[in-house]
Amino acid sequence: MEEIQLIAGLRAKDRKTTEYLYDKYSRALFAVISRIVFDKDIAEEVFHDAFVKITKKIDRYDESKGRLYTWMANICRNSAIDKLRSKEISQQTKTNTIDDLVYGMESQSGTQEHIDGIGVKGLLEDLNDDQKFIVEYIYFKGYTHSEISEEFEIPLGTVKSRVRAAIQVLKKNVARI
Repeated sequence: MEEIQLIAGLRAKDRKTTEYLYDKYSRALFAVISRIVFDKDIAEEVFHDAFVKITKKIDRYDESKGRLYTWMANICRNSAIDKLRSKEISQQTKTNTIDDLVYGMESQSGTQEHIDGIGVKGLLEDLNDDQKFIVEYIYFKGYTHSEISEEFEIPLGTVKSRVRAAIQVLKKNVARI
């Protein structure tokens, strides 16, 4: 189905078109969300909400501003970020530190022994909260400097300065090993 037909079918609220959209795009859109929301159950919930939003707000899509997939991916991405910022999630993760994320990822991948051997925990301990936040979002969640600046309303220069400062601290820590 061509993109023009897909858009027309969605705007007409055609069930077969919606099913086609789901069949062809759900995996890619879910991947966008999963890159941001690591908990599978929460990611599925976000995907469901985003998919409903896509079908209900299709009239807001403007072909002149970009492709349909890009528009849908942005809705999914923004929904995932909104979910992470929500009180529900922030209360759950308020006590979690970057170490929890690092060691949670290690245990899933089976690399804990290797990473412990290079002292990741010790390297991150000397970072201040702002630096840990930047490192977490850039290196563990895949954000760019610009995305962090836009999403968290931090001036781009400040983001870059925090990255440089974190790198300097990490270099000093690595030099001590």
